[in-house]
Amino acid sequence: MQGLYFEEFEVGSIITHGLRKTVTEMDNMLFCNMTLNAQPLHIDKDFCERESEFKQPLVNSLFTLGLMIGISVNDTTIGTTIANLGMTDINFPAPVFQGDSINVKTEIIEKRSSKSRPNAGIVTLLHRAYNQHDDLVATCTRKAFMKKQPLNSSID
Repeated sequence: MQGLYFEEFEVGSIITHGLRKTVTEMDNMLFCNMTLNAQPLHIDKDFCERESEFKQPLVNSLFTLGLMIGISVNDTTIGTTIANLGMTDINFPAPVFQGDSINVKTEIIEKRSSKSRPNAGIVTLLHRAYNQHDDLVATCTRKAFMKKQPLNSSID
């Protein structure tokens, strides 16, 4: 699999990613355990049934963020990114629950050549994640430092 080189990103284009994932209880529990997040809203079903307005555990929002960006990687940056430069405007307009199936769309909102590295450029991506009901559950603007296409090769 090959991501896109800087030149291949077109401002205004939207990529609908084919990869989807149904979030499981194990996904949520493992992520909370690995990050030492003991928030009962994520890990305690009884607490949620009694105390939360949702009456069920919420999937950890940082897991949702990571999943959204991870789903986008195969179609955008795998093998062609140098580094992530930052993520901003992260929002979670609706909750994600265990059993939700997440799909992602990425809009290319800006790009520019690097001022310090002639073989690279910066691409700004707007990721949007949706559940199986097409409810928007997460958004994030990400700046990626991308390789430019090598001069001595062509893309088929």
